[in-house]
Amino acid sequence: MLTRTRTAAAAIVALAAVFGSAPTAFADGPGGGVVCGDYICEVEADAPGQTGSGTGGSAGNAPQGGGGSSTDSNPWTCTYELLSPQPPAASLDWEGHPPGDGAVYQQTCHYLHSPNSIERNQWLADPPPAATAVDPAVLAQRAVDTMKLAGPDIASPRAAGKYLVGMPMWMWVNQSATTFGPNTASASAGGVSVRATAKVSKIVWQMGDGGVVACAGPGTPYTVAAGNTNSPTCGHTYTHTSAGQTGGRYRVTATSTWTIDWRITAGAAGQAGQLTQTRRSQVAIPVAELQVLN
Repeated sequence: MLTRTRTAAAAIVALAAVFGSAPTAFADGPGGGVVCGDYICEVEADAPGQTGSGTGGSAGNAPQGGGGSSTDSNPWTCTYELLSPQPPAASLDWEGHPPGDGAVYQQTCHYLHSPNSIERNQWLADPPPAATAVDPAVLAQRAVDTMKLAGPDIASPRAAGKYLVGMPMWMWVNQSATTFGPNTASASAGGVSVRATAKVSKIVWQMGDGGVVACAGPGTPYTVAAGNTNSPTCGHTYTHTSAGQTGGRYRVTATSTWTIDWRITAGAAGQAGQLTQTRRSQVAIPVAELQVLN
């Protein structure tokens, strides 16, 4: 039997943000299987091992352990917090049970790594198992997802540039929080807070002619005073023109590696870790022969 969740309007808007304006159906969700129509969501089953607002659902569809990270079979991460004070005896949150028979908790659920959440009050006969066992690595990833990390903002080479065979090319990128870092964000759940800081640790350039250049930093902007010298940090010299390439241009791909350090700032303080992610950008450039006039 399906029962309709009693969520606040804000929670319904958050659900729409996660799934779109009118999702059709999802196998798993907060408290069990969720079926969504036009801004109406119904839930079956409850937290594992609990008796609550639904019947007929299987524990396998519910968030495991009342908290922690999502798995391949269950993309939801849910945490529970005991409401204090508890709702009045007449509240529908008690699901017909008298106060003192179990308790009412605030359930907060995230779908995959979405920064949005769904909140509702949930009656449970017993305290949810491992309610505070939130995986900090999942929170770190959630924080990273809010950073909107992007590929390198390539300043050189440029699509509008003119480049010559045998002449040193200097490569560099513009630096911002989303394209190079540092970029910092936090995420919290179940009494645990994690702060993550992301910064590009290297950029690998695939030059389109088979050449690959790994640069430890953003590169050095070229100045006229440098003349025909090689870049001290990030450069390449073409030995053939791009005439035979598609569109008469070399396609240059810059792939940045983001190193993300995270640490717990509230809850099980002292834990820390590291994540890595990559982003890429492309630019197509012309390379010609130097013409000598007699």
